[in-house]
Amino acid sequence: MADSQKTAPTGGARETATLAGGCFWCTEAIFSELRGVESVLPGYSGGSVTDPTYEQVCTGRTGHAEAIQVVFDPTVISFHDLLLIFFSTHDPTTLNRQGHDVGTQYRSVVFYHSPQQLQVAQAVVKEITENRLWKSPIVTELVPFRAFYPAEEYHRNYFRRNPSKAYCQMVIEPKVTKFRKQFVERLSA
Repeated sequence: MADSQKTAPTGGARETATLAGGCFWCTEAIFSELRGVESVLPGYSGGSVTDPTYEQVCTGRTGHAEAIQVVFDPTVISFHDLLLIFFSTHDPTTLNRQGHDVGTQYRSVVFYHSPQQLQVAQAVVKEITENRLWKSPIVTELVPFRAFYPAEEYHRNYFRRNPSKAYCQMVIEPKVTKFRKQFVERLSA
């Protein structure tokens, strides 16, 4: 499993993806298990407040979404494949919500870091739309990356450190279990 505490890649060319797909505890838990992912850091992106706190983001007034920043080895897993997993493991058709989590902080966003990432994101949205992965239209925002603010320490590795918490058992565990079955060939050893 990728160490979500690790902040710098080791050796070779690495890429960064910044994604928001609802609760960052869920997305961190999923992306940390992918082969080729070197680090996953939960945090906040897309808003107007510099260095926001979790409490500020939860108000919905900062403009930030709960996001993850993923450092990955593109020779092991491509940005395209990361996005296929992203779009398969949260509902990109619900505006400003994931399940019972409601508010702009839970919106679905790809914060692209380059024109190439934008092109790949547009192609993946077209691909999953044509393949009818979801019945409703995709509402995921594709916006340029501007800044990422790491979440407070207690949010990091939340699922691994708190498996007995009710939210982990009722929301995260089922998502992770489904993900593991669907993407077994993509899991790290």
